[in-house]
Amino acid sequence: MDPFWQTKSLAEMSRAEWESLCDGCGRCCLHKLRDEATNEISWTNVACRLLDSESCRCSDYVNRRRRVPDCIKLTPQALDDIDWLPPTCAYRRLHNGDDLPAWHPLRTGDPDSVHRAGISVRGRTIDERHAGPLEHHLTAWPGRVPRTPQAAARKVVVTRRGSS
Repeated sequence: MDPFWQTKSLAEMSRAEWESLCDGCGRCCLHKLRDEATNEISWTNVACRLLDSESCRCSDYVNRRRRVPDCIKLTPQALDDIDWLPPTCAYRRLHNGDDLPAWHPLRTGDPDSVHRAGISVRGRTIDERHAGPLEHHLTAWPGRVPRTPQAAARKVVVTRRGSS
């Protein structure tokens, strides 16, 4: 039997299915800057104050929109207008017709697979309360697909010395 994300549209998913798509990477919880002239997104390594930097999950998910008024609620309908989700995001990938990657916790059954694959923000952020100007924290990695350990392993070339 095919997994639900391959047989249902995002709009057809139950709330539990929808929520399970989040891989816990924390990239969407990083502050981004938009250039008013070009509309280009610039990523920072500055995390929302509610992001738990170890688990890469919201520390108050239920009340997040009350505590952080500009926190966006993702819905299938909202995805048409949101252009800042990272390329690794399951919501973005499925919305664009792509499948979940091999490291996604729904595929591995392990919530730490996102961290081991180098996808999460664990150990790479600064809390917004300590960051200062966002312009001082610009970085490109959140908007890129990282080389996963599996991809790196495929590119290793083994050379052996001949015996004399």
